[in-house]
Amino acid sequence: MSRIEEILSKKILILDGAMGTMLQEYQFSEEDFRGKRFADWPVSLKGNNDLLSLTQPEAIATIHRKYFYAGADIVETNTFSGTTIAMADYKMEELVYELNYESARIAKKVAEEVTAEDPEKPRFVAGAMGPTNKTASMSPDVNDPGYRAISFEELRLAYKLQAKALIEGGVDVLLVETVFDTLNAKAALFAIDELKEELNSEIPVMVSGTITDASGRTLSGQTAEAFLISVSHIPLLSIGFNCALGAKQLTPHLEAVARNTEFGVSAYPNAGLPNAFGEYDQDAQEMSNQILEYLEKGLVNILGGCCGTTPEHIKAIAEIAKDYKPREIKLQRHAELVSASQNTENQS
Repeated sequence: MSRIEEILSKKILILDGAMGTMLQEYQFSEEDFRGKRFADWPVSLKGNNDLLSLTQPEAIATIHRKYFYAGADIVETNTFSGTTIAMADYKMEELVYELNYESARIAKKVAEEVTAEDPEKPRFVAGAMGPTNKTASMSPDVNDPGYRAISFEELRLAYKLQAKALIEGGVDVLLVETVFDTLNAKAALFAIDELKEELNSEIPVMVSGTITDASGRTLSGQTAEAFLISVSHIPLLSIGFNCALGAKQLTPHLEAVARNTEFGVSAYPNAGLPNAFGEYDQDAQEMSNQILEYLEKGLVNILGGCCGTTPEHIKAIAEIAKDYKPREIKLQRHAELVSASQNTENQS
């Protein structure tokens, strides 16, 4: 059992907040995104936040540090779009390994530095693996419902490269996040499983889906329970939800997962729902007050923030979470069940 798994059974771990929200404060220009190395790149690079790990590494390190000092136990790498699929928009497919490796290295270095200041509170790094900008189970063309813009195999290869770079860069856990299409997530999990065997790695895995609207379903149409069942074929450190909804709106979906899984449960909602301008108005106090319901009901093991959240939000969440026990989990028992199931399949 890894160190993070041991700690998860004893306390609620705090995840960081939004990287994008913090980067917006820098107001980086096209030239800032390019830096000297990519000054002559043939397409616009503004908005490629993952690239900032190469061109503005100190800004990325500073953001990680702020979240750790706010109370986060885990920060996510700056790799939400770090696949060959997403990087194709910027003609940067060949840079994917470097982008992920360097992002992991930056976050791990900060984690080690902050842990050294307070060894009683170890800090961890989660390798962020976003959903990509394509979906494997739905057609982007309303006139051709059978068309798919991406295949399972293409996703598997893309995720495998990303995961390999993240692991070799030093992350402590892999986080398959903002899952709107479970088939995409299953490709990521399949790739991670392959990679763990090839690298002889036991790195823990987190999965976080996103409920897209008031229907209570993911974009590919699954309820919270269906999503859980679809990814429960391998042992996970945690499963939960992030993005799309605010803390209050996410509560019933967390309840549905918490009562049906032996994994840890994670939640990192947005700072409320976006306003008419697409901005998030919920302040740290209001958000933490809503998250209090998760704690009182014993729903979660990992808490953080998504869109619109800042170190102030994470500080408020960490402050209230320290007084509550984590939800009981049975990771070892689930691992034994999965192992037994696999042995049975092999024998047959």
